[in-house]
Amino acid sequence: MSERVLVKQLQGLPDGPVSVSGWVETVRDQKKVQFVILRDETGAVQLVNPATRPAEDGTEQDAAALALTDLISNLSGGTFLTVTGELKHDERVKLGGVEIKIGALDVAAAALPETPIAADSGLDKRMDWRFLDLRQRRNNLIFRVQTTLEHAFRSYWIERDYIEVHSPKLMASASESNAELFEVPYFEEKTAYLAQSPQFFKQMAQVAGFGKIFEIAPAFRADPSFTSRHATEFTSIDAEISWIDSHEDVAAMQEELLQTGIQAVKDKHGAEIEELFGLEVQVPSIPFPRIPLAEAREIVKARGYDIPRTDGDLDPEGERQISAHVEETYGHQFVFITDYHPEIRAFYHMRNEETGLTKSYDLLFKGVEITTGAQREHRVDVLIEQAAEKGLEPEHLDFYFDFFRYGAPPHGGFGMGLARVMMLLLGQDSIREVTYLFRGPTRLAP
Repeated sequence: MSERVLVKQLQGLPDGPVSVSGWVETVRDQKKVQFVILRDETGAVQLVNPATRPAEDGTEQDAAALALTDLISNLSGGTFLTVTGELKHDERVKLGGVEIKIGALDVAAAALPETPIAADSGLDKRMDWRFLDLRQRRNNLIFRVQTTLEHAFRSYWIERDYIEVHSPKLMASASESNAELFEVPYFEEKTAYLAQSPQFFKQMAQVAGFGKIFEIAPAFRADPSFTSRHATEFTSIDAEISWIDSHEDVAAMQEELLQTGIQAVKDKHGAEIEELFGLEVQVPSIPFPRIPLAEAREIVKARGYDIPRTDGDLDPEGERQISAHVEETYGHQFVFITDYHPEIRAFYHMRNEETGLTKSYDLLFKGVEITTGAQREHRVDVLIEQAAEKGLEPEHLDFYFDFFRYGAPPHGGFGMGLARVMMLLLGQDSIREVTYLFRGPTRLAP
């Protein structure tokens, strides 16, 4: 096996023999010379071959050169191959200032000549052929950015002595409510449920004495929504910490985490994001602005928008309006909306004894909610009472209440949708663009 060189390494190599593998992006088959643009996971390089055609007067030509020219003429876009040849630095070559004179081509797998999608294909069509859609440099960058962001998050937590956990995704009962659950047939005519979140198990880690934990893993919601920001399977970024005084401790940790992650993305990919997505990555300053929900509603009303919801929460347009206010007033893309009424929060959110409101927040990024965070109620008698108020059956939650019957520290945490963060960070209109393989009410393939 010859040593494969990545395209990004070519500029640093001297002229001479080289071997590069990738897929064909374009072929320019001219009479006297042939050009092939070959792309791999790191970039693209120009291949060149002086064409050898059958002589019109019947003069015998070099058989190997004829065969190579014919092979290149018949290459289809998307064909995976290895080229061996001579690397040459030439500043006149617009694509990286290097090119490879082809010595030999070894086709690993030929592609059909007509591709099912084009540059102007619609999103649904591109999702049908996602493996082809992902070959674009722009889409490759999305997942490099995601890798950098997740690595920065993990590094932040690990440097602060957090424990990473992997909670089960098959559950015997609901993790938050009885709604939006996927049922799964289990052994001996039992029914299991796909986890909506790792909420209960994050809290279990606190009563187990872990102190600080995080998890990046799948979550499932049987939500028939067809919006640009909903999915039935998504990656949830979760953290939970012990010995907090309020939800403010959770918010402070999360804003540091996001600042760290976005800074890492800007440092590593900022120039390429600006080139391919046309936007500059803005690293947020901390602390993020904080606005109580009641005040946020008044601000939105003063901006001329009447929120139609009757439960007291913000609707999507209300979120956009309050974020616009924050951008105009504070020059900030993030805002914590705090102090939610218990009726619109989960039963396990702790309540402020003075105001009766929950010690919780939603975090908005560019007008879209990406997080719910809160201090959790750790007193079992209060938990049981609050669950009953929500109409939940105590016997279905008994295993959860058991966590708190043997001692528990004050604790809190958050859950954040990775795809929403990526969508907003890169200025995309839909989480489908930034999800490797999207799952929604009508999509289970590829």
